[in-house]
Amino acid sequence: MKVLLASLKHFVVQKLQVSNQQAITYILAGRVRVNGSNGQLQQALQPEDEVTFEGQVIKEPKAFVYLAYNKPRGIESTLNTHVENNLTHALNLNQRVFPIGRLDKESEGLMLLTNDGTVLYKTIHAKIHQEKEYLVSVDRPLTPEALQHLATGIMIMGKQTRPAVVAQINTHAFRIILNQGLNRQIRRMCYKLGYQVQQLIRTRIVNLELGGLEPGEWRYLSQPEVQELLQAVAT
Repeated sequence: MKVLLASLKHFVVQKLQVSNQQAITYILAGRVRVNGSNGQLQQALQPEDEVTFEGQVIKEPKAFVYLAYNKPRGIESTLNTHVENNLTHALNLNQRVFPIGRLDKESEGLMLLTNDGTVLYKTIHAKIHQEKEYLVSVDRPLTPEALQHLATGIMIMGKQTRPAVVAQINTHAFRIILNQGLNRQIRRMCYKLGYQVQQLIRTRIVNLELGGLEPGEWRYLSQPEVQELLQAVAT
């Protein structure tokens, strides 16, 4: 969910240390502008909004950061620095970003990290079916029946998994596209069918591909990638 700041009136009261009536007067007189336009009294401010008073900036727009990271096996999907092999130490960033979805310690591949609350919410929320694609290797030959069950859904943790797109790669490997993110979902699905996952790599999140990122590498998303991502999660 997009994080909202206070209403414009409340923000002006707090920022300029004036009364409610004085803030109302400033706003109605057009002396307070939001992103270059006259502000409205109950306008809900967003982190990316710029607010000026008589031409002086009193609220800087927050810059959103989007980055792709190829998580190696053994890294924990947490920012908690008290946990060994955490993301904070692995990324070594001077910016606060949050992972979209998790990969368990033994899994690897694409992670998307951002400080954009809207993208976070719309990508991981259970009711919003955003695609994630994985390459999975298992310990014994796959059967047509197992692949069919993976595609149509399996009961795990008391829930029926949603239908998925499944394509066999070879006797022991398959690709799967999910539009939900239950805890350790693929591992639980495989276990239910009598398989142990040997390797699990996430290769895509919505429109973002893992591409040529080496394990442990990260990069900022390009502007076209960001725009495509924002468009995808808005639909």
